[in-house]
Amino acid sequence: MGDWNLLGKLLEKAQEHSTVVGKVWLTVLFIFRILVLSAAAEKVWGDEQSGFTCDTKQPGCENVCYDVTFPISHVRFWVLQIIFVSTPTLIYLGHILHLVRMEEKQIQREKDQAQQLSDKQLLIVEAKAKKLPVRDDKGRVRLHGELLRTYVFNVIFKTLFEVGFIVAQYLLYGFKLKPLYTCDRSPCPNTVNCYISRPTEKTIFIIFMLGVASLSLLLNLIEVYHLGFTKCRQGIRYRKEQLSSETISKEPSEAAVPYAPSYDDYFQGHPQGKPAYPPVPRNAGVLKSLARIAFGAK
Repeated sequence: MGDWNLLGKLLEKAQEHSTVVGKVWLTVLFIFRILVLSAAAEKVWGDEQSGFTCDTKQPGCENVCYDVTFPISHVRFWVLQIIFVSTPTLIYLGHILHLVRMEEKQIQREKDQAQQLSDKQLLIVEAKAKKLPVRDDKGRVRLHGELLRTYVFNVIFKTLFEVGFIVAQYLLYGFKLKPLYTCDRSPCPNTVNCYISRPTEKTIFIIFMLGVASLSLLLNLIEVYHLGFTKCRQGIRYRKEQLSSETISKEPSEAAVPYAPSYDDYFQGHPQGKPAYPPVPRNAGVLKSLARIAFGAK
């Protein structure tokens, strides 16, 4: 198990910054893949080449037939599979460490600037919109922005690697080992029969590792659905809150300006009463002037 210590420590750090489904996926990887592979599978396949025998004495025939039957050892194939499916998670962990380091440098830079700026300039700098920190108050990483995109790509590539290795295993060996294999490659003199050791036990291990790979694939698909559903729900909720806030902000502005009817609007529905005095004609001043001239002339 000592060979897996470094990978185990790195994945343990990544587990702290994963979702619930991602933590389950890493637990499956630790227990049912790395632990089983290092504790049992290597011993089962320890006599893989020495237990491979053919019914011929021709020099080199057994080596050629073994190479044709098993292009790559099952154990080495599973080791490659574990490394490949773990690489996206390690890249995600590296991105987290990079962002945390950049945030620490930014905070230190702001402290150095605060010592050199005046109080007025400091208030202006603090009034500017700050970027949301990578970690919350509890030290956990926030899945948002570029970090969320990295995590989504991490899950997608893990899914693709799982599917690729399952298909490759089926094309190379199938999912069952036969006790008897035939070979007619040179330098074998004719078609010879070759036998492997413990084919049933090895088949059980192959099915077990296939089941674990399928479980990991299912967890990846669940996590993709979980991330997509969660973010869509958060987006819908944010949009509803934004629309409700806009509606509330509009209501006071409409109620602040009272309705004041105009003169025409008021008297259109309320007919004006009859005046107490008769109306004075507009040309009364002209008539009075003419009357004075007439009486004065007399």
